[in-house]
Amino acid sequence: MTMAATNNVTKKPVLIGCGILKKEINCLIKKNNWSLDTAFLNSSLHIDFEKLHDQLTVQLAKHSDQSSVVFYGVCHPLIDNTVGDAHTHRTKGQNCVDMLLGNGMFTSELTRGAYFLLEDWALRWKFICKKTFGVNQEIVRQIFREDRKYVLAIRTPCSGNFEKEAECMAQHVGLPLQWLDVELTNLESVLISSLKQESGK
Repeated sequence: MTMAATNNVTKKPVLIGCGILKKEINCLIKKNNWSLDTAFLNSSLHIDFEKLHDQLTVQLAKHSDQSSVVFYGVCHPLIDNTVGDAHTHRTKGQNCVDMLLGNGMFTSELTRGAYFLLEDWALRWKFICKKTFGVNQEIVRQIFREDRKYVLAIRTPCSGNFEKEAECMAQHVGLPLQWLDVELTNLESVLISSLKQESGK
């Protein structure tokens, strides 16, 4: 193949975003046979706005020669500016739980007082809690009890067994633990919509 031919090869589009639902997104890519590269960022970046902005900007620049979709909710106050500056768009939704559950279920559980717990956060809870709330357990419990009434641990068909970690997290914040099993239907719909928008540009 000549150099000119190599330069004319069209690169696959890329999905850049939070790794919180990495297993679920990879499952849907395989299921739908999407020709799509991925670049997943650390799922705890939402607790550090500066790092989130910096790392997202780096990935957008790194993949500037590919069409892209950004898998993030409103996890940074200026995320739409960052995404717009890179001439791309992000998935529609307030956050990853909204995109996974659908806005109706997400809003309903949030109104009832749910603190949503996904597998990746449960497995790294000690790090995330210390970074976000500090090490004083009583202060942590006071913060959670101000507006949350229960921990809602969400399992998908891709989840491993994180029951022990979820129970420890719920005990740590002093809230009862509930479980919710969900399919990937809504997440798939969100991704399809974004990919269609990308291909239609």
